[in-house]
Amino acid sequence: MQAFLEPQNLILVGVILTLLIFSGFFSSSETALTAASRVRMHAAEKDGDKRASIVQRLMNMRERLLGGILLGNNLVNILASVLTTTLFTNIFGGSAAALAAATAVMTALILIFAEVLPKTYAISQPDKLALIVARPINLIVKLLSPIVSVVQIIVNGVLRVFGIDTNASAWTAADEIKGAVDLHLQEGGVAKRARDQIYGVLEIGEMSIEEVMTHRRNVAMIDADAPPDQIIKEFIASGHSRIPVYRGDSDNVIGVLHMKDLLKAVTRTNGSVETLDIKKISRDAWFVPETTSAVKQLRAFQQKREHFALVVDEYGSLMGVISLEDILEEIVGDIQDEYDEELAGVTRLKEGGATVRGDVAIRDLNRAMDWKLPDDEGPVTVAGLVIHESQTIPNAGQVFAYHGYRFEILKKQRNQIQSLKIKKTFEPDMRSEQN
Repeated sequence: MQAFLEPQNLILVGVILTLLIFSGFFSSSETALTAASRVRMHAAEKDGDKRASIVQRLMNMRERLLGGILLGNNLVNILASVLTTTLFTNIFGGSAAALAAATAVMTALILIFAEVLPKTYAISQPDKLALIVARPINLIVKLLSPIVSVVQIIVNGVLRVFGIDTNASAWTAADEIKGAVDLHLQEGGVAKRARDQIYGVLEIGEMSIEEVMTHRRNVAMIDADAPPDQIIKEFIASGHSRIPVYRGDSDNVIGVLHMKDLLKAVTRTNGSVETLDIKKISRDAWFVPETTSAVKQLRAFQQKREHFALVVDEYGSLMGVISLEDILEEIVGDIQDEYDEELAGVTRLKEGGATVRGDVAIRDLNRAMDWKLPDDEGPVTVAGLVIHESQTIPNAGQVFAYHGYRFEILKKQRNQIQSLKIKKTFEPDMRSEQN
């Protein structure tokens, strides 16, 4: 006890405790600055909090931030361990037992008071603590910047030897938002429809109208040379308010007939349809290239005050039609009226899964069934997905398993898959012959 109370040993105790406080500061700062919410920091920065600006800057240079904190933390921990060993040597001599005791005591102190305690506190309120430590950590990172830069060069060099690119980031801000929304959906904090709408807003900027349009195979069209009464019957049977008009060949679209214009023309002739000139009452067709982005087309609809356009490929051939409703449905989900089905071409099965028409869009099927079939790039329709994965045009009765789902071809006409039966499965990806 007398040896412990000697001035030099008391000074060592004070220095060790100070170093433990610094170690706790570094540990809590690391947790706070990595766990702080970017969204809340951005909001605080907009409100004029300069500390939030520093936090944002530190979070944007994460490698340098972690390098500076870890360097400072290791320096104080190592120094504290050395001084503790010196303290125990002064008190108990340089025996192995004294060194073991110093190691045990220092390990317990660092673990409890310099790691677990400060990090537990930091994780409970990371935003508040991040703002508090922003300025001192920013200063420390600047002071240690030369050493950290050398360390980073060495670390990046070693990682490159193993083929690891530290600059590659697989996650974007959109991915983080999707992950948060999915988590809240599982916890019951977000409805599925709201989740789908948020997804739609995030994904619409990456989509082209080719992914959204109604394919020409499903587009109702009117022959301008057909008898007027037949045209009216076909128009009413289509269930649409706008319909393309062609002459001779379906690629030769000469206009778009609007139901309001047709009704006005019939009213002017007192119900007589024999004298109707369909070409005269049709509006000019608006052609857009298939590569146009969905967002750009949405803005074009708003500026031109039009709701309907025809999509053509690079050769001028008709690919399909795009409407304002088609694009809005990608954001808000299906906009149904009394003539719409819940999801045309999809029938739920009691035993699970669904029978699906081949031309149903993968995105629409995922929303309707809450499935996760790949729809980011590549095929747009369910039939296209099966053909893409199997690298063949399958026959009726064939069964495939891809991405955790089982696809059974129910009907095929020529080279087109008409319908499939799809359900979730735990089978590995495979292709089978006829059932």
